Parts: sequence; C-alpha cells; structure tokens
Amino acid sequence: MSILRRRKGPEPPPPEKTHENEIEDDKKKNTSTSTDESTKKRGGRFSCVDNCCWFIGCVCSIWWLLLFSYNAMPASFPQYVTEAITGPLPDPPGLKLHKEGLIAKHPVVFVPGIVTGGLELWEGKSCADGLFRKRLWGGTFGEVYKRPLCWVEHMSLNNETGLDPDGIRVRPVTGLVAADYFAPGYFVWAVLIANLARIGYEEKTMYMAAYDWRISFQNTEVRDQTLSRIKSNIEVMVATNGGKKVVVIPHSMGVLYFLHFMKWVEAPAPMGGGGGPDWCANHIKAVMNIGGPFLGVPKAVSGLFSSEAKDVAVARAIAPGVLDKDLFRLQTLQHVMRMTRTWDSTMSMIPKGGDTIWGGLDWSPEEGYVCNLKKRKSNSSQVVDQNGTVAEGCTTKKAHYGRMVSFGKDVADAHPSAIERIDFRDAFKGHNLANSTCDDVWTEYHDMGFAGIKAVADYKVYTAGSIIDLLHFVAPKMMKRGDAHFSHGIAENLDDPLYDHYKYWSNPLETKLPNAPDMEIFSMYGVGIPTERSYVYKLTPTSECYIPFQIDTSAESGKEEEGSCLKGGVYTADGDETVPVLSAGYMCAKGWRGKTRFNPSGIKTYNREYDHAPPSNLLEGRGTQSGAHVDIMGNFALIEDVIRVAAGATGEELGGDQVHSDIFKWSEKIKLKL
Repeated sequence: MSILRRRKGPEPPPPEKTHENEIEDDKKKNTSTSTDESTKKRGGRFSCVDNCCWFIGCVCSIWWLLLFSYNAMPASFPQYVTEAITGPLPDPPGLKLHKEGLIAKHPVVFVPGIVTGGLELWEGKSCADGLFRKRLWGGTFGEVYKRPLCWVEHMSLNNETGLDPDGIRVRPVTGLVAADYFAPGYFVWAVLIANLARIGYEEKTMYMAAYDWRISFQNTEVRDQTLSRIKSNIEVMVATNGGKKVVVIPHSMGVLYFLHFMKWVEAPAPMGGGGGPDWCANHIKAVMNIGGPFLGVPKAVSGLFSSEAKDVAVARAIAPGVLDKDLFRLQTLQHVMRMTRTWDSTMSMIPKGGDTIWGGLDWSPEEGYVCNLKKRKSNSSQVVDQNGTVAEGCTTKKAHYGRMVSFGKDVADAHPSAIERIDFRDAFKGHNLANSTCDDVWTEYHDMGFAGIKAVADYKVYTAGSIIDLLHFVAPKMMKRGDAHFSHGIAENLDDPLYDHYKYWSNPLETKLPNAPDMEIFSMYGVGIPTERSYVYKLTPTSECYIPFQIDTSAESGKEEEGSCLKGGVYTADGDETVPVLSAGYMCAKGWRGKTRFNPSGIKTYNREYDHAPPSNLLEGRGTQSGAHVDIMGNFALIEDVIRVAAGATGEELGGDQVHSDIFKWSEKIKLKL
C-alpha cells in the first residue's frame, strides 16, 4: 500500500495587526507580568516567614540538645572541662579540712548585712495584689520591673516613725535561705554554708540571724523582737551542743548590728535583754567580723546626700539626664532618695569619730597613699605583726582625704588658708522649690530653696566633723529619726550613765566591749581595691523636682598628680571597694588592742586581711581569692579561717595578724585617748 505524502504548502503570512489587536496584546502582557511579579512577592514573603521558623526551630533544637546533654553527662564533666582549661582546681576549704580530720564543734551564727537579707510582703496596698509572701527584696526582683512605683511604696518606711506605713507589712525572710543567695546565681552565704557542711555542720548547728535591715537596730526588737530571738536561739544552741559556745560571723552592717546586740543582751530590761554582764562570756567563743564598717563608710555620705556612689555617678555621666528626668513617669534618683532616706539603718554607717579619726582640712591618716596597685605586688604574701608595716608608701602629691566633700577640684586641692567659707548652719531656707508636679517624689531638698542650696555650696568643704551638721541641714526629718537611734561621736567618759542608752551601742567609740576576756574578736576584710574615701561635688542645673548636688565626674587627677587617686570626682583609698581599711581595721589594730577604755577586759583582737586577686577567667566565676566586699564571702582563705575557728582553733593558732595594708601605720597617726 503506497503511502501518499502531501506536500505542505507555504504558510500563510501572519495577519496584519490592527491597532485594536496591539492594544489587546499589550493588556495580556501586562496582566502576565503583574501576575508573575505578585507571585514573586508572595513567594518572597512566605520565604522570609519560613526562614524565621527554621531559625527558631534550630535554636530550640540546639537548646534542648544542650539541656539534654547537660543532664545526661556525668556530674564531674563540667569540672573536667574547667580543669582542662585552667589546670587542677584546689579542694574547697571544707573538703580540705575534712581530710585533715576537722569536725564540727562550735555552733555557728550568721548575721547578714544591709541589702543582703531577703524581705517578703505580708500585707500591702491594692497595687501589690498577688504578692503575699513573695520577695520584694532578694530573689528575681521581677516585681521591680512590673510595678516600680508600687515596689518603692512598699519598700519605704514611715517618714516620721521609721516603722511600717499604714496598711503595709514587709518582713524578713527566715532560715538559711534568707541570705544564702541575693539573687539566683549570686551567692552571699551559700559558699560558706556549703563548706561548713563538709565538716559536719547542719541546720541545727547553723543559724541565720535574719532581721529587717531597713529599720533601726533597736526597732528590730520593738517591732519584731529580733534581738530576743537571737538571744534565745544562741542559748538553745549552746545548751543542745554540750555547752559549746557559738562562733558569730557578722558581715557588713551586720557587724554594727551585733555590736549593738552585745550591749543590748547585757543591759537590764526593758531597754535591754537582761542577760547580765557575763552573758557574752558564757555564750560566745569568737566574733569573726567580715567587711565590718566599724567607723562608718564615706559611701553612706554620698548616698544620703545625693543618692549616688561612684558607679551611679559614672552612669549619670555616660547618659546625662536619664536618671534625673521623668523616664516613663519614674524619676529614678528622686524615688531612690525618697525611699532610702526612710531607712534608718543607713544612718548607722555615717562616718564616726569626726576629724579625730578621718582627718581634717590639712591631714588624714592615709596621707601619702598611692592608688597604683602595682606598688604592692611585692608585698602580696607578706604577713606582719601589730608593730610592723608592709609598705612605706611612695611620695606623691598629697591627697586631702580629710575633705570628705569638696565643691570643686580647686577646693579639694587648695591650701586650707586659701579656702574662704561662709557658714551654712543658720542660713535662711527661702523660696520653696516644691510644686504640684513633685508631690509624688518629694524629698527634703524641695524645702530648702535656692538660698539654702547656695549656702551649702558656699561652705565649700566638709570634713567628717561637719558632715553631721550638713546632713542635719539638708535632711532634718531624716536626721531627727537618726539622732534618736545612732550617735557618731567619741565618748569622753564611758562610765557616764549617758552611754547606757541604746543610741550609743553600735558605735565602738562610745561603748565598751563586753566583760568576756576569753572571747576573741577578728576583723576580716579585703584590701587592694580602690575604695571611695572622699568626693568632689558640683551644683546641678536647676529643674523641676531635681536633686541639687551631684558628684563632678569631670574632676580627674592630672599628669602632675600621678598617684593622687582622683577619678570621676571620687578620691579612693585602700579597702574592699565599699569599706576603707581605716574603718574595717582600726578598732582591732589599735582601738581595742590590749586593755583600753573601749576594751576593759582585754579581749584578744586580730586583723586578718585578704589581698584581692580577681578571677583569671570567666570559668572561675567571682573568684576564690576575691577581696571585694561581698565576693570575699567566697574567698577560700577566709572560709578556711572561719572553719578552723568553728572547729576549735584560736586566733594564735591561725597565725595571729595577717596584714597587707598600712593599717598599723595609719592607726598610729590617729591621736585618740585609749
């Protein structure tokens, strides 16, 4: 069958495009193009969402994988990694001493300091609904961010009585958990407690003497009967441990609180605890004070005067106005000042002893101190007795530490004869600054007026002796409460019945140590960290609801003043970053050393200093050789000293004094009748 192929004819020519056809084709192209573009856009948007989901999924998967691995790995693995990087870690003090055969012997009492003890809500205003028995201080501080003004209201005390405001009850947390951690991961007493547990201590042989650190020492007894509870708990611990006396370990302001307790427990009722003159001798083996501000701290002055310290002043310099202005309706520093000025306990840390202790316009005990830490490196392991000194100190331009507050760097440096001062004490407080916009953030500065503020600045320079008058002038209501509970002078005659009043009991210069010749007192503190000693101030530009004074962060040491330790308006001296060596060490170095009028029974005293060494890497956390005010609670050498004394050792068996600073040399410059 033949296949016939038909030859294709020539293709017909395309039809001629008319104008109407061209328009129709253009419409089709435009429609197709817009459809493609919209498809691409939709595809791009969906792709971005997909990428985000994938990213979140990957992060979550990695997190859960790491969490699973952490829980599945052997408990020793993190330590293995750390040792592989940093080398073998030393045994914790408790384990080390347990291997040496030390066991628990004397019951231990912890006395926390200011801010480190937890506070919880028992009754509050409507803004605090849902917070019953939740921590307002310590813990996560979550409520600070959620309702800051409500938190400030509940943390403040009554401005007239120094006790609870109407309708509010905030009380201290009890037990060891009250101050083991200040916030999650930030230890206070936890490391010391854990190491004591390694040699056999448990909750029945350890007691946290928690108290409300905001109120005056005597008012802790009036409101909460805290002093009575401490007395009874110590008596029970001694009775249930075979008559073994307690070792008391106060920290920071807790040092002053326990000093008050030792006088209270001896004093007859109703002002005291009625324990009699031998109570301390019968119940206390040793008092091991950590970071004790025996003679106060200059930091308290700047805090009460302008709600500042060195770190706050730096923050104000970096971000001018942020802490002063109405930020989200929260004038930060003003609210902080209003709150802290109701805390009577802060007045216990105002410097004591006036110019006799802290120096005057033309002298200070630390005269010649050089801030450069390198000069002391060669002395870092040196131990001296009470008659020795560690470093002779380098000659440098004199820093006038005795001028605790100076208005202007030129005033801080000037010769005393060149300073012209106008007395502020009787100055007229005119032209009230307060107005309706300041009602919710009122501070006593609003009653001073421009004339009063100018009078304060015109006096130019304040020593420790005139600081008390300054605070009376700028904050009379606060100081009226403070005068009822604290004193900051030096007693002429300690046998005068005047000093039987509780307002003198926390001042070591106006009270006697108990009649307990077998008791020992240790002063244990860090050294080698620049610590606030005096300040250069300036006037703040006027504005509504403002604090009229602030640290002058522009004041710095010049090249010709190398070693004068002025930085950011703050003169620093040796200390633990909060408490200067002078305050922490003088009483045990000289004021109580041997039989003095402040220590008539001759209680043995020891200075134990711990030279600061920061952690060498992040894996060390806050360090095991830190001398910082709070971090020293994790210092292995200090913990070992505490455990040895708790296990029965004496101060002599520890090696007596351990000193790295010039505390003995500085103490000799203080001409105090002993």
